[in-house]
Amino acid sequence: MHPRNPIAPTIHLNYRYFEIEVGKDEQGKPKKIGWFGGGADLAPSFLFEEDARHFHAVYKMQLDKRDPTCVSESCANSMLDAYVPILKLRKDMPFTEEQKEWQQIRRGRYVEFNIMYDRGTKFGLLTPGSRVESIMMSLPLTARWEYMHSPKEDSWEGKTYEVLKHPVDWMKVELEP
Repeated sequence: MHPRNPIAPTIHLNYRYFEIEVGKDEQGKPKKIGWFGGGADLAPSFLFEEDARHFHAVYKMQLDKRDPTCVSESCANSMLDAYVPILKLRKDMPFTEEQKEWQQIRRGRYVEFNIMYDRGTKFGLLTPGSRVESIMMSLPLTARWEYMHSPKEDSWEGKTYEVLKHPVDWMKVELEP
């Protein structure tokens, strides 16, 4: 989801279930094994540390208390608790044209990552007969590219950019009661 307001963060999630046949059981029926994969990302153009802590804490709490066989369902349900409160807080905040421009540049990097580096996207695009529209539907409607763009270090954009370049373990930071 790519909100219009640049102050509201983007969220991306992808959960899947894989199952393969590994032979037959004693009755001759197919024997299968399966596993879940995927994840969720909060991608802010403008970082609010409390949002990052909240998002990660909700997922960790769900994963810590769930049966591993229900991971996909619990993670999908967690998205509402993890993201909706943040979206409600940020979606109507005032923003400037410069902040909108920064959002578009960040979206350009999101597109770049998805097309050039994301294994799932690359796999989908290289699969014969794949539906490109389905693969690309997670991309934002608008984006912008600027060669070698770097925000001012002391700006909100610059501080967010530093966290994106040097990720933080948000689980080591306690949520305030």
